[in-house]
Amino acid sequence: MIDIQKIEVQKTSKSRLPGIDFTNLPFGKVYTDHMFVADYKNGQWGNLKIVPYGPITMSPAAPVLHYGQSIFEGMKGYRNASNDALVFRPHDNWERFNRSAERMCMPLLPEEIFTEGLQKLIEVDRHWIPTTEGSSLYIRPFMFSVDEFIGIRPFQEFTFMIILSPVGTYYSTPVKVKIETHYTRAIEGGTGFAKTGGNYSGSMYPAKLAQDKGYHQLLWTDGKTHEYIEESGTMNVMFVINDTLVTPALNDSILAGITRDSVLKLARHWGMKVEERKISIKELIEALKSGAVKEAFGAGTAATIAHIEVIGHEGIDYKLPDVANRVFSHKVYRELDRIKRGVAADPFGWVVKM
Repeated sequence: MIDIQKIEVQKTSKSRLPGIDFTNLPFGKVYTDHMFVADYKNGQWGNLKIVPYGPITMSPAAPVLHYGQSIFEGMKGYRNASNDALVFRPHDNWERFNRSAERMCMPLLPEEIFTEGLQKLIEVDRHWIPTTEGSSLYIRPFMFSVDEFIGIRPFQEFTFMIILSPVGTYYSTPVKVKIETHYTRAIEGGTGFAKTGGNYSGSMYPAKLAQDKGYHQLLWTDGKTHEYIEESGTMNVMFVINDTLVTPALNDSILAGITRDSVLKLARHWGMKVEERKISIKELIEALKSGAVKEAFGAGTAATIAHIEVIGHEGIDYKLPDVANRVFSHKVYRELDRIKRGVAADPFGWVVKM
């Protein structure tokens, strides 16, 4: 195990905390005073330290700049009534981080570096955890290649970092999505299941085209036939069809979302019918027309539960039932929020105190 007392800590000379308006936290624009850094060189991890948040230095030849070799995770932390820091499912994020690392030809990260580095960083910046309704501490672990070498080969030097950001809600209103049948986010045998930067940068252009037409996000379809729903731009997607919770089955072109898994586990825990399977565009449109789709929502760390109010396909917008009258998505959001904040019982052992 890594002794967190031996992680070098260089504290900032002047905290930015007094100038932060915690009643107005735009997502992803405010960062805490410090960040955790570890380096991988000569086949081993070392140089573990916490330093003031700020710009980093790397070679212009670093492979991450030329070939996009980077991976990341998204997690959230909360503060309970006893002032403890609570982090939701960090072990699962670490496991997914290493699945991404393996696919992207990057070194595996020991869990003690991931966990103890995060624990020490939260200890240093604990007062940044917001407590206002709907807010949380967004946690971003990431890793990238830093060799000073231009050329395609397995790289040998990497940096792992964690930064923290107090945030408000990701989507402040229900979202409109468009089914994408031309552009492809991921394909079987590719990197769709990995949380790597290229998956997101390549999706921005088609997402912008949809946003120009008044949609917030896309519903991506499979890359081979464009006949089956896969996921949304920042979320897994779920539907309540009649009395059943239905979501696309995981494959190597769909990200295995931690929130997705949490929603499914709670639904089964409550005795709800759950189906993880292929969902064709044809089936979805027919269900929308008949009124069988009672609810549709995205599930992801940033948004938690994002209600979908409109699904667009081939120039037609299908409006879903009013968000205020939805039952399951409201119930699961409330329960997840209560578990994360330590208010409700945690039957799955998801919450870790730090």
